[in-house]
Amino acid sequence: MQHPAVPELAHTTARPIHWLATAAALAAVVAGSAVLQPDPATAAQTDQKPHPRAAAAAPAPAPAPDPASVDLPITCGPVEPVVKKKATGDLDGDSRPETVAVVHCKAGSGTPPDGVYVITRPAAGKPRVVATLVDPKDRLTVSDLALRDGAVTATLLGYSTPDVPRCCPDKQDKAKWQWRDGTFERTTPAQARSV
Repeated sequence: MQHPAVPELAHTTARPIHWLATAAALAAVVAGSAVLQPDPATAAQTDQKPHPRAAAAAPAPAPAPDPASVDLPITCGPVEPVVKKKATGDLDGDSRPETVAVVHCKAGSGTPPDGVYVITRPAAGKPRVVATLVDPKDRLTVSDLALRDGAVTATLLGYSTPDVPRCCPDKQDKAKWQWRDGTFERTTPAQARSV
């Protein structure tokens, strides 16, 4: 009888105890990976995470002001002003959100002109209107409103002549306002075009 070059190894024959040990080790790895997962991914990259206690102690930012909580500079006579649209965001970089509201007088029919107002909440005090971006006297309506990157954008609809029916504006203008040097400056020039 010839002897093999390599002696027979004990672990080449699988026994039930080997299968149990392998299953237990695999279960431990799966359980460990479920517990020790990385933090969820976010779009923003941060260098450091705040300490959980520091985040809990930080005061919550003040909510954006509600247009219903201020006296709006629009004269509606016996009817009430209606907030048609609103958007919120930090427009002046002070880490407190402002609200931009599109407001018109409640009308039974027709298309009442809109006013666009910026409302802020000072650090101490109640909310107030700080700017009028579109005056209702301009006889314009706003078809959309957005706050992006610290700027207010809107599409303004108007009329080329007094003879155009008030239901059907025939002029469209894209407008953009940004906070600069203590005031809201219109950065997109008026470019009215026919619709």
